[in-house]
Amino acid sequence: MSLFRPRDVIDHVAQITPHFLAARGLNGLLLDLDNTLVPYGSYAEEGEMVRWAGELRSAGVGLYLLSNATGKRASFWISRLGFAGVGMAGKPNPRAFRKALDALALPPHAVGMVGDQVFTDVLGGNLAGMHTILVRPLAVNALPHTRAARRLERLVLRRYGHDWEPGRRR
Repeated sequence: MSLFRPRDVIDHVAQITPHFLAARGLNGLLLDLDNTLVPYGSYAEEGEMVRWAGELRSAGVGLYLLSNATGKRASFWISRLGFAGVGMAGKPNPRAFRKALDALALPPHAVGMVGDQVFTDVLGGNLAGMHTILVRPLAVNALPHTRAARRLERLVLRRYGHDWEPGRRR
């Protein structure tokens, strides 16, 4: 069960600051897209995320988008966010995480995987030996298989003492 346990659970990615990362010994982040950085399916400008990513990059933090979204959708956001990445990553396959780590040129223990799903982001990050950070999903309007996975996630997270309801901020 520990493969499904995130190291940190936060409400929003903006809570990740250079200080947050330094306290954990992290120099880079792999970032999920949908419901982590932007609402699922959204193409609306997200100035807050662009500013947040810019602040982290200015502080020397390596960023890489690791998304299971289509390549076209990932490319759209990569160009706006200003850092490299890939769509159709195949998370939780550890190979996708290793490729992303290679792109950042950082070892797994120095990189955090940030995402909104236990069975893709947390599992894959833990399998790759990374520091996993689970963020509360931005929206609940996800695909049917994601909605089913959310029910299982709640059970897993309750086992670890987390009260987890997608879309409900603490």
